[in-house]
Amino acid sequence: MNGSGATSGALDGAVVAVAGAAGPAGRAVLLRLAEAGATVVGADADATRLAEAVDAARYAHGGATVTGDTVDLFDLAAARAWADKTEKEFGRIDGLVHLVGGWRGSASFAETDLADWDLLEKLLIRTVQHTSLAFHDGLLRSDRGRFVLVSAAGATKPTAGNAAYAAAKAAAEAWTLALGDGFRKAGGEEGPRAAAAILVIKALVHDAMRAERPNAKFAGFTDVTDLAEAIAGVWDRPAREVNGNRLWLTPEP
Repeated sequence: MNGSGATSGALDGAVVAVAGAAGPAGRAVLLRLAEAGATVVGADADATRLAEAVDAARYAHGGATVTGDTVDLFDLAAARAWADKTEKEFGRIDGLVHLVGGWRGSASFAETDLADWDLLEKLLIRTVQHTSLAFHDGLLRSDRGRFVLVSAAGATKPTAGNAAYAAAKAAAEAWTLALGDGFRKAGGEEGPRAAAAILVIKALVHDAMRAERPNAKFAGFTDVTDLAEAIAGVWDRPAREVNGNRLWLTPEP
């Protein structure tokens, strides 16, 4: 991935943690951040897939520091321990990219299974709460701290069969916006030094999905490499510009 998307000065030397790093989006983000010169610390509950993602990023960018930690982000103490370990080991923490995801839906509103909510509340809300609380102080200490949440357009315009998913995503957005307000207040008259931003997509697509469904259009979907590029770009913009904002990668509904 070297070439035109080359090293971004804003990320050169930065230390960025990636929660949910083992999936297709996580792999793309590890690669892009490593390419930009960041030290990247991935976390995931799946140790095997995480190791594969970390190895792929290291292999693609020989001089990059890319590490992986198996972390239970349902546990606030574990999230805090991960944040503390990261800052202690690398001397700083400049970002947390939140990619922990999951989806459950139903054929209609009346058929919603509240067991889906129980799962999505943990995956999509609790993990955001835990990572934001764990990394908050470290991001404030940074001169370029960024908390990046990837959300879905469905949070703004829910559909009948996606009640649990859309509600969980909306709650995660609200939590992230509250974090951004905290960063704004901490910055005082000079404005925020750190930022909490939300990247909004319709859905993600990657090469394996295209191979499985060669005739599918995936209209409006965001490729994971484009998502990774947009995430890296959050560091290129001033904190004041991105803090507390939704950055749309799909048309607003």
